Amino acid sequence: MGLIILRLIFVMVAIGLGVTFITSGLVPRESTWLAWASLGGMLLLAVGVIAVDISIRRKRLEAISAVYFGLIVGLFLTYILGLALAPLLTQLQVQTRSLSALQPQNAVQLILGLVLCYVCISILMQTKDDFRFIIPYVEFAREVKGTKPLILDTSVVIDGRIADVVETGVFDGQLVMPKFAISELQAIADSADRMRRSRGRRGLDILNRLRNSTQVDLEIFEGDLPEFAGQAVDLKLVALAKHLHGKLVTNDYNLNKVARLQGVEVVNLNDLANSLKPIFLPGEHIEIRVVKPGEEQGQGVGYLEDGTMVVVEGGRDRIGQSVALTVTSVLQTSAGRMIFGRCEGGK
Repeated sequence: MGLIILRLIFVMVAIGLGVTFITSGLVPRESTWLAWASLGGMLLLAVGVIAVDISIRRKRLEAISAVYFGLIVGLFLTYILGLALAPLLTQLQVQTRSLSALQPQNAVQLILGLVLCYVCISILMQTKDDFRFIIPYVEFAREVKGTKPLILDTSVVIDGRIADVVETGVFDGQLVMPKFAISELQAIADSADRMRRSRGRRGLDILNRLRNSTQVDLEIFEGDLPEFAGQAVDLKLVALAKHLHGKLVTNDYNLNKVARLQGVEVVNLNDLANSLKPIFLPGEHIEIRVVKPGEEQGQGVGYLEDGTMVVVEGGRDRIGQSVALTVTSVLQTSAGRMIFGRCEGGK
């Protein structure tokens, strides 16, 4: 909506500028066709600038900051170009010997100011998260407020659980999927290996699900940072997380370590899933179905609904049966949580 209002104002100012050229005497009033050509030329110029602006890929930024910085930069560029073109415009003024109130030099500067101010404001309004104002030894970067963006890794998209987690409302921050990660995902989907191809296609389906969900704010990051030059995908993800001051969401153990080493916050879905598993204390009673024999003699193995492995002492003879057992100990491993129990009534 803000861009539509800006473009309407731009067109109206362009028409007003054309009328100013006519009333000031810069365009001879006796020549009706020249007056209309001047007015139509300003209108075509405005429409042409807007058309070029729309054809460029859109981005976002806070509107008020765009107006402030856009006007400052636009007027500054107008002043600089006015100084650079001053000799040429002065010669033009001498040759035309204009006696109008508005000289050609001023007319050209007004047109330059109009176009440059609009372009600068529009570019800044369509730019988000990449805006930085840098002076040697000093960098003014945007201040991050509220929740931090979540940068998605290909592994967490292929895993698929991220869609269910986000739709629960646990994460209310913006999801960011880098374009280079999508390219990697597409390469996996086009792999000759059937298993890899299936995983890649599932990842693309999950990404489309996130993008089409009304509960998810997903942005495709298409920018190219200087830090990306010559880097692998994992290091690009870390660099992007640092650039956006966000968190990296991944299931990759090595990427997790590299990101934390460089001071980037990481959300590991495996750790999140383990932390949500029910906690059982020694002495509690649960019921489990024994599905297979264990590694040790007399042991049976069953699973809870969340996939937690339960080792049943004395359960080898009860495979295929549901048994009540008493928890004896709980072991947390890198692969997850394991529960050990003894059949009730057993020794």
